[in-house]
Amino acid sequence: MILENINLAVQKGTTIGLLGENGAGKTTLMRSIAGIAKGARGTIKIKNEAGIVERKALVSYTDSLDGFSRGTKIADIVEFYSLVYTDFSNDKYRELSDFLDFGSDQQKLGELSKGMKEKLVISLTLARRASVYLLDEPFEGIDSMTRKKIVNSLIQWKSSEAVMVISDHYITEIAGLLDEVAIIKDDKLIAQEKAEKIREQGKSIEDFYEGLYEKGVQTDDELSKNE
Repeated sequence: MILENINLAVQKGTTIGLLGENGAGKTTLMRSIAGIAKGARGTIKIKNEAGIVERKALVSYTDSLDGFSRGTKIADIVEFYSLVYTDFSNDKYRELSDFLDFGSDQQKLGELSKGMKEKLVISLTLARRASVYLLDEPFEGIDSMTRKKIVNSLIQWKSSEAVMVISDHYITEIAGLLDEVAIIKDDKLIAQEKAEKIREQGKSIEDFYEGLYEKGVQTDDELSKNE
């Protein structure tokens, strides 16, 4: 997949929703930011750092854990994270794992349900003291009640200066967290807008998103036209 003409600037402390249909390019963009997309070209800077190694040290991405065998114990995965990432906090991980309650560290990866694995991934991701958190469909497989519990407390797990990018299909549930939205369609960024401006127009985040998808790329700022 090739992303075209993506120009996206996000200020520190911002929580931004990255929205788009399956296959639109959201994961590719996140992997590019995280420095793990193969063949990516262009310039991505985090705290003025453009190098892949430097960026990786600043970004915490919801890894699928496919690099670990099904027989790997959770405790061994946690130990790996603490060795590889100098900003990984075991204390913060314990807080998150207790809060999300997904089982014992002695359980093996293959023993976890899809929802329990997603909780583990969220805990590992947010346990780092990163500058940017990339949450790529973090709630898939998690039941509705637990999902709401996580969403309602998500912001407390990041510093006030960290950026959090959330790509998710549960737009209504995450809308209250968002400071901005960025919408991708057909490998292109078609909109970046502040959530407050959208709400001032009497629209929900979901309405704004669906409206742009129905109408396609527009030459002018739709919200400015309505002011």
